[in-house]
Amino acid sequence: MTASDAGLMSTVRAGTPAEAALTDEAWLSAMLDAEVALACAQARIGIIPWSSAEAIAASARGGRYDLAMLARRAREAGNPVVALVQELTREVAEMFPDAADDVHLGSTSQDILDTAIMLLAAGALDLMLDDLDRVCSALARLAEAHRGTPMAARTLTQHAVPTTFGLKTAGWLHSVGGARRRLRDIRAELPAQLGGAAGTLAAYHEYALLQGVKGRGGEPAALELMSTFAEEVGLAEPVLPWHTSREPVARLGCELALLTGALGKFGTDVQNLVRTEVAEAVEPGAEGRGASSAMPQKRNPVLAALLVSAALQLPSHASVLMHCMSAEDERPAGAWHAEWQPLREALRIAGGAVHTAAELAEGLTPMPVAMARNLELTQGQIVAERLVAHLRDALGKGEAKRQLGRIAALSSAGGEPFAHLVRTDPAIRESLSPGLVDEILDPAGYQGVACELVDRALAHHGWRAHGDTETVAESGAGGTEPTKGQHSD
Repeated sequence: MTASDAGLMSTVRAGTPAEAALTDEAWLSAMLDAEVALACAQARIGIIPWSSAEAIAASARGGRYDLAMLARRAREAGNPVVALVQELTREVAEMFPDAADDVHLGSTSQDILDTAIMLLAAGALDLMLDDLDRVCSALARLAEAHRGTPMAARTLTQHAVPTTFGLKTAGWLHSVGGARRRLRDIRAELPAQLGGAAGTLAAYHEYALLQGVKGRGGEPAALELMSTFAEEVGLAEPVLPWHTSREPVARLGCELALLTGALGKFGTDVQNLVRTEVAEAVEPGAEGRGASSAMPQKRNPVLAALLVSAALQLPSHASVLMHCMSAEDERPAGAWHAEWQPLREALRIAGGAVHTAAELAEGLTPMPVAMARNLELTQGQIVAERLVAHLRDALGKGEAKRQLGRIAALSSAGGEPFAHLVRTDPAIRESLSPGLVDEILDPAGYQGVACELVDRALAHHGWRAHGDTETVAESGAGGTEPTKGQHSD
């Protein structure tokens, strides 16, 4: 059988754009792109002729190379670049024999593979940032539309005090929006790698000297090559070669873990909201989605489950990348090699999670009627904190809390409804007027500054409402101009 990795056991990323961007074919293409960029950079400053760069570019087509063979041969050198350079050189020699000696000139495997990794990460992050724009725009729309929609806040699984669905959604927006901002910063800072055998640029420098090439302003040509190479691949110019300074990789892994953690919080909350007995939201449907192999009535919250799955997986991959920071000497034996698959999985899983989150956020339907119904489940107990505040002057805070705790326990044990017991309690009747008690017992009136907090989050993420349409500032939740929508039962 031919080995494959179609994502059968990785449902978070299966079939998503991130998966396609990180296949073995994509890795091969990125390594070849790095080789071509190196040749073009060297031609630009005069180390090799342009005819050699053009020959290398013409020979660097992924379809020419046997992936399975390269993978097996990679075991011989511990990385895939050595075998790839041999095959690329052979291809160039067959068609352009005079250019063969200019393949991989002065370079080392880590220059090519690290640069390829950053190219793949850049492409994956671009996909994620596009999907994060969708997520943040959808969450911002929900937050504004349900700014004041009352619902029960739950702490330690129990009803606590009233909140609004808008504030819950604003919390998701703030976490995901923060992750989006940090990923955008990381994307801009992903560095090319160029250092030669041990990070001194020695061979690059020597070949430049042999060709009589000088850099800009009298600096060594090898330093100009670093900046020119970074331009060619579209990555940031490194200050130093980072062969054993693995912060770029570790930082990326950690931010991907934080991103999926924020999405996992979104997914966990949705799972709780769609419980049969809660029914305060509905996941977007699709043919066959959420089906059970046994129970025909089931519609499982699979999008939310995928987000939670991603959040649980990413920390372990990020942990491997963090451990690899303690790379020894100028080229580690094992730590560098240990990064490749965890980083790829982190990028694939995070990319799949963001793509999933976009679909969930855009299609999530809040159910305000169910939220209002659930607010009444404790028959007024959800505003007991408010009653304490109003009874403090008459009874003292401690006594008011004890009195209301006694009433709540009596009601929960099967007595009269909490609201009725409050209205008929002699101490409360003596302290508060019936009209004020009725006002206090209305959960919609005890939302604190939830609406203002929603506004605060929307403003922080650049969301601005204008009549019936909203726009998202460039620095905020996204770049689209969606039509305003109101979700309800």
